[in-house]
Amino acid sequence: MAKIIALANQKGGVGKTTTAVNLAACIAASKIKRSVLLVDLDPQGNATMGCGINKHGVKATSYEVLMGEVDIGEALQYSDSASIQVLAANGDLTGAEVALLDIDQSQHRLARALGRVEGNFDHIIIDCPPSLNMLTVNALTAAHGVMIPIQCEYYALEGLSALLDTVEKVRRTTNPGLRIEGLLRTMFDPRNRLANEVSAQLLEHFGASVYDTVIPRNVRLAEAPSYGQPIIAYDKHSRGAESYQELAKEVLRHARRSGTRMAV
Repeated sequence: MAKIIALANQKGGVGKTTTAVNLAACIAASKIKRSVLLVDLDPQGNATMGCGINKHGVKATSYEVLMGEVDIGEALQYSDSASIQVLAANGDLTGAEVALLDIDQSQHRLARALGRVEGNFDHIIIDCPPSLNMLTVNALTAAHGVMIPIQCEYYALEGLSALLDTVEKVRRTTNPGLRIEGLLRTMFDPRNRLANEVSAQLLEHFGASVYDTVIPRNVRLAEAPSYGQPIIAYDKHSRGAESYQELAKEVLRHARRSGTRMAV
């Protein structure tokens, strides 16, 4: 059965989609080959485009799957650049945010869809929208764990408590097994005093729930999406590629000793 991880943070621009694409690609490229599904739940469709898939050209997306119009198996696209399967998204998904409010048990729609294919994958990565809406609730209800990318800047912790409250509500109502996989420090510049101070605060408050891996600011990492490639395909020798390969190793180690990371 697949390990399902949702990447969530209602604050935009923290490297959430970059992490979703590159973590999925790096897990797929690990020494022991693993089958990976990346689920794009963001109407911006950036994860879809970052995998080299034209979001405007797909016939079926996560919207049609959530609405029950298409079986998930028929909607998956293969990304040659990332060597993963992708459930694409585009602007149509905006309609799901409203439509789901009028559907009974709507928070379980994604979980039920993934249940039909999760046996085909080792890992499923879900890229959530930068908001705490019904799409994010669907992701949290379907997931085993939540990874929270956090940029080490002044407003890094703003809104984190709201996300943790949402995770706790989902635990109480729809997914009691949901855990915090970890907090991931992104866009990190060690020369920046504030970045180091925020990093220290995260370690002080969340301890073992902070990943050891730190994702640096890296030009090549920022360039890769415009070419529709994960960083290991675009420049596998860059610092960004090395960091995401380390993160993938850390995630896989955690999966092997499931349950050892602290819940927040």
